[in-house]
Amino acid sequence: MNLLMTILILLLCLLISNVISHYIPFIPTALTQIAFGIMIALLSSKLTLELEAEWFLLLFVAPLLYNDGRHFPRDELWKMRRPILANAIVLVLVTTIGGGYFIHWVIPNIPIPAAFALAAILSPTDPVAVNGIAKRIHIPEKVLNLVRGESLINDASGLVAFNYAVAAVVTGYFSLKEAIFDFSYMFIVGAAAGLFLGILITWVRYLLRKQGIIDVTFHSLLHILTPFVIFIIAEELLHASGVIAVVVAGIFHSLVKEKTETFVAEEQVLTEGIWSIVLFVLNGVVFLLLGLNIPTSMEQAVRNPNIGNGLIICYVIALGVVILGIRAIWSYFISYYEYHEAGTKDTPKPDIKTALITSLTGVRGAVTMAGILSIPFTKINGAAFPERSLLLFLAAGVILFTLLAATVFLPFLSNHEKIEGTDKHYISIQEAKRKILLAAIKKIREEINEENEAAGYELMAEYKRKFHQIQPGKNANSKYSHVFQQQVTEIRLLALKVERIYIHDLMRKKGLDEEVFATFEKALDHREEALSNNVRSRTLYLLRVIKRTWDRFLLKYRKDKEVRVARLRVSRGIQLKSLHAALKFLEEYINKSDKITDAVNLVILDYKRIIDQLKQRAARYNEKSEEQKEELRLRVMDIERAEIHRMYEFGEIGRDQTKELRKFINYIESVTLYEHVE
Repeated sequence: MNLLMTILILLLCLLISNVISHYIPFIPTALTQIAFGIMIALLSSKLTLELEAEWFLLLFVAPLLYNDGRHFPRDELWKMRRPILANAIVLVLVTTIGGGYFIHWVIPNIPIPAAFALAAILSPTDPVAVNGIAKRIHIPEKVLNLVRGESLINDASGLVAFNYAVAAVVTGYFSLKEAIFDFSYMFIVGAAAGLFLGILITWVRYLLRKQGIIDVTFHSLLHILTPFVIFIIAEELLHASGVIAVVVAGIFHSLVKEKTETFVAEEQVLTEGIWSIVLFVLNGVVFLLLGLNIPTSMEQAVRNPNIGNGLIICYVIALGVVILGIRAIWSYFISYYEYHEAGTKDTPKPDIKTALITSLTGVRGAVTMAGILSIPFTKINGAAFPERSLLLFLAAGVILFTLLAATVFLPFLSNHEKIEGTDKHYISIQEAKRKILLAAIKKIREEINEENEAAGYELMAEYKRKFHQIQPGKNANSKYSHVFQQQVTEIRLLALKVERIYIHDLMRKKGLDEEVFATFEKALDHREEALSNNVRSRTLYLLRVIKRTWDRFLLKYRKDKEVRVARLRVSRGIQLKSLHAALKFLEEYINKSDKITDAVNLVILDYKRIIDQLKQRAARYNEKSEEQKEELRLRVMDIERAEIHRMYEFGEIGRDQTKELRKFINYIESVTLYEHVE
């Protein structure tokens, strides 16, 4: 029961931490989650979850690195292969040796092998932690790719070095020759195992499909289980690096997905949806567990009467500075070598500022914590492991130090202010809208297949028209754009009022079918609400889509389908007449209001476009095509909202712009519902 309660509380804290990060964006989500974990540990001693290295690597590191491997840009990976391998292998060894000697020099009570173990486990970087910081400031893309690329490998190299150093302390025996041989074996065999198992699982999926097993849920689950299976086989059966194996398998998966037809579109949608949930949970829980284990890791060292708390904190700061300093010097050296020895015209000059940014992005994280907690309590002869509690305190302290250092100093080294800066650092509303529409068009391209090709290209044409309507120019000015948008909104509301009057007059004079009238009323209400300041929840739109889908399902089995089709034709005729009434009003209104001609013209063009689309749709109505188009539109709406959130997180837009863009999306959605009214 305690385990279940702990998991539920961690998931609740995960949700709360993301809400907090939305309102306090300058604090990285990872730091908020660590704070929640520490609070849980301090408030309740019963809510604990031991961070054992073996299951932690399997449950968290394997799927996260597999996902990184299948999404990492391979071209960048290949172009940056030298600095990535240098950081992932050579820098780990340099940090282990240099940091180890420094730890022993500052704290002589820690023997050399134990000092090497601590330095080794502090060498792997955690890109997840720095991603939260990167959302708020503009870290160079090359630096981020370097950190992400090296993290695919340095977990393995750091853990191998750590395990050998711990073994040297426990057994009193160490062989450099054996260590190099074992490291080479684990790396090469792990990579080979990942490639072989990736090919094997792809082949199995293909055979299952040939046998008629094409259930997308089955294949999606098989894909989610892939990194766990590969990691277990590589680690337990082959005694190789499971980390390297899952990375290679992830890269192979991306190649197969890109080059073959092995993965069907419906399966990709479901699989990516499951992955998004899994990654959201794993990334958050990792740091909550980290915070949960920090107090217990530091407790014994704090209570030790032989060392003062002030001194031990000084040790943490000194070690953190040295670890980051080694990385900064190494980064400058690598950039110097690339520029003078192996550089091209595109190779940037060595820069101290870039080296410092690269160093600060090397935040230490949960792999360090999981490794240090796996240190045994005793040696093989029964003696206590030397200064175990102090090693745990230093590791936990350095993790917090690197994260805080990145949070505080990276914004000063960045070329751009954080999002709380002035408006001059934001992109214009028009540019933001263009980005949203481009993201939508890209999503439609990804979702098009043989079945929905016609609907997909029709929807893409709609979005391309919207994109070309938003031209950069004088409206790009933020102040003018805001005034212009207000004018457009007011005119649309006036035109909407004319449509409503027409429908009500028609109901009074000739009488309308109550169902048709109610449908028009709901559509008009939704459009009006989308134009107002009170934005309705996305949930209501989803409910409407579900209701329309259910209605279509029921209508397939009704005998009055001919009556329904006739009613649909009448509805479209009424809709066209109401739109023409609004258009006539706008054309008369433009002669009375010379000052807002541009705004009125924009609304007139929108009405003409809607009328043309309704006429074309009436001529070639196809229920299946409309359903496919509706499904595509639903996915595109999600992408549009995700793009708004991404721009806000990365500091491209401010809070007011975010609200304006959400209104823009809601208006598109409301017009879409009106165009598809039945």
